[in-house]
Amino acid sequence: MLRDVENHSLPRAAAFFDLDKTVIAKSSTLTFSKSFYQGGLINRRAALRTAYAQFVFLAGGLDHDQMERMREYLSALCRGWNVRQVKEIVAETLHDLIDPIIYDEAASLIEEHHTAGRDVVIVSTSGAEVVEPIGELLGADRVVATRLVVGEDGCFTGEVEYYAYGPTKAEAIRELAASEGYDLDRSFAYSDSATDLPMLQAVGHPHAVNPDRALRREAVSRGWPVLEFRKPVRLKQRLPSLHAPRPAVVAAAALGAAAATAGLVWYASKRRGATA
Repeated sequence: MLRDVENHSLPRAAAFFDLDKTVIAKSSTLTFSKSFYQGGLINRRAALRTAYAQFVFLAGGLDHDQMERMREYLSALCRGWNVRQVKEIVAETLHDLIDPIIYDEAASLIEEHHTAGRDVVIVSTSGAEVVEPIGELLGADRVVATRLVVGEDGCFTGEVEYYAYGPTKAEAIRELAASEGYDLDRSFAYSDSATDLPMLQAVGHPHAVNPDRALRREAVSRGWPVLEFRKPVRLKQRLPSLHAPRPAVVAAAALGAAAATAGLVWYASKRRGATA
């Protein structure tokens, strides 16, 4: 279990979550390949190739060189895509594709961090057009994701403006800490991949989730907790708890309840006095 509600006299803390195979059981980008195919953005050959990439990703993850090749392939594949159409396809299929693959354990952690007064930040290598709607669905406070260059015609140019991968994730976390006042020594981070070691090392409470072999070795040698997430759950079934009120709201509600109870006790005593 996580620690109790944050002491608000101290600097704020945050929980940073990688997305793919940490919060959800698949690659967020590749999960939408069928929808992009049905929407006419990719052809059958590209759909089959992304399906194969999803299989490789699930079987053992992608190392640095494979990630670089995938980045080059996907950025080239997206060249000419209309950004508005991409966002519409993601919005239309988000619940059907993402709801079934959320790890219940991750959803519980997000809930616990929010209850403890910590911000939740999704930090993902996938594109912002995919990650931002997922982050909103999860109730995340902020999202860091890869951004592609958009031309004046509203279409992707095939160039990458910002690549949220490896050391750049750690840089983004430090920049957020500076702008939002997070104390990284008191913050948490979760990831499945050794490529996220810089992100994990940037906080005081790193956790390896469903780790690849390289990250598992590092976690064991450093004494980091190793978590196994295995239970997907439909996110919409957890929405009431994921969007539970923050501690300040809970405290206000408790005070209101206490006041109401006191009022009822006073009213009951007056009635007893009047009928005595």
